[in-house]
Amino acid sequence: MSTAHATQLPGLPLRRIHHAAIICADYARSKHFYTQVLGLAVVAEHYREARRSWKLDLALPDGSQVELFSFPGAPPRPSYPEAQGLRHLAFEVDDVDRCKALLEAHGVAVEPVRVDEYTGRRFVFFADPDDLPLELYEAPPRA
Repeated sequence: MSTAHATQLPGLPLRRIHHAAIICADYARSKHFYTQVLGLAVVAEHYREARRSWKLDLALPDGSQVELFSFPGAPPRPSYPEAQGLRHLAFEVDDVDRCKALLEAHGVAVEPVRVDEYTGRRFVFFADPDDLPLELYEAPPRA
């Protein structure tokens, strides 16, 4: 069943995704990955003593954010990639090949580039330090 022509139903006036929250196993390793490898900008960083937990707010150029948390004893993801819950987090990029090469230069294993069968746009999957599935999805050509 195709949902290409979704009907606008009355409801909440949602505007965009504000943030995605990620719980990591090794805070320093994940902070390095998201800031130095992916290049997300640090908005705020807080250590919450009562929870023995870090909270790091990271921003993309469009203002959307990733919240990175550390919680002692958090269980690992039960399976990959078809576990219930968030399937993956996708970032839009202008050039999938260039970004793939940059990730590989940082030692990140990246799957082969694929083409979305419905949009014709190119994409590629890789994982963060906790094996969370991430995707780079190529933006449409600019007119």
